[in-house]
Amino acid sequence: MLEIGGLEKRFGRRTALADVTFDVRPGEVFGFVGSNGAGKTTTMRIVLGVLTADAGEVRWKGAPIDAEARRRVGYMPEERGLYPKMRVGEQLAYLARLHAVPAADAASAVQRWTERLGVAERVGDEVQKLSLGNQQRVQLCAALVHDPEVLVLDEPFSGLDPTAVEVMSQVLRDKADEGVPVVFSSHQLDLVERLCDRVGIIAAGRMVAVGTVPELRSGGVERIDVVGPEGDWASGLPGVAVVAREGRRTRVQLDGVSDQELLAAALAAGPVHEFAPYRPPLTELYRDVVSGGAA
Repeated sequence: MLEIGGLEKRFGRRTALADVTFDVRPGEVFGFVGSNGAGKTTTMRIVLGVLTADAGEVRWKGAPIDAEARRRVGYMPEERGLYPKMRVGEQLAYLARLHAVPAADAASAVQRWTERLGVAERVGDEVQKLSLGNQQRVQLCAALVHDPEVLVLDEPFSGLDPTAVEVMSQVLRDKADEGVPVVFSSHQLDLVERLCDRVGIIAAGRMVAVGTVPELRSGGVERIDVVGPEGDWASGLPGVAVVAREGRRTRVQLDGVSDQELLAAALAAGPVHEFAPYRPPLTELYRDVVSGGAA
């Protein structure tokens, strides 16, 4: 398990991280989300040892992470960290060798991952001659060629076309199924919701929510979608606030009133064709959690 405990980091007078705490479990895909400048990249750089925390610690398998443990981490930075004039295959083999992978195994890993990620035909090309999407694929190859025990990926889906997104998503899922903890940051919240087992939301350097999407939903207000009755039938009902209306669909928020009382009021107004809890997408949950944390 990768554990991030109580991380604090300041840059001058600016607090970048304040008591950031979460864990990434074996076999789990963990989505780390937040706005630009919220602290995602700073946290990841501390995990990798690129930055030093002012307080707190990072633990791997129950012990403080050290240089040897970090050799087993596959890291993909948001800024492409490849040598632009070096050929793809040579560069990936070189990076594998830096992680003490034997030459024959490095060559095999380069072939396997470039084929898996669709850049096998470009292994003889310089990185700078690749499209941005293919550079991103090579960057992920670089994070995988040494068979890491944990993956830390900063915006891995940035600049990818839908086909590449699906390929990369499956790779991350497969690595998690092998027992590898996978943590990645992304602004593509629909993708995070679909791919991740748990989500951590950071705002202004503080973790404001951690959990599965259903757990994050359970902490919110109860909303119901009702389809059927015409007109403004729900306005004025005690403990009921109308939050959206489109045609015969009315979405209401309940406060101190039961769903059965709402159903009775709806049936009194006309036939009800649909009556169900509204399950907000992660995009809406994120907005509500961040605005609530900032209040």
